[in-house]
Amino acid sequence: MWVDTAIIAVKTVTLLLGSGITYIAYKAHRGTGAPSLRMLAVGFGTVTLGALLAGIAHQLLSVPLEVGVLINSVLVAVGFAVIMYSLYLERG
Repeated sequence: MWVDTAIIAVKTVTLLLGSGITYIAYKAHRGTGAPSLRMLAVGFGTVTLGALLAGIAHQLLSVPLEVGVLINSVLVAVGFAVIMYSLYLERG
């Protein structure tokens, strides 16, 4: 089915881009020691993990698409909360 192929393609791109952003934020944290950059890396890592787990759940574990979307949405919300916190740390 073409939708499954499209989901795999988009999740793969999301995983690659999210992993790259997470790595760059973590590398910046290591260079500066800034806690806000560490939390930024954690936030983007959480968002990326949501995409990965949702894709695995749907494609490999035969979990209904709705449950995969829920998994993804919860982890994206948590990741965005962590990113927001990292921006708050930078302000303080």
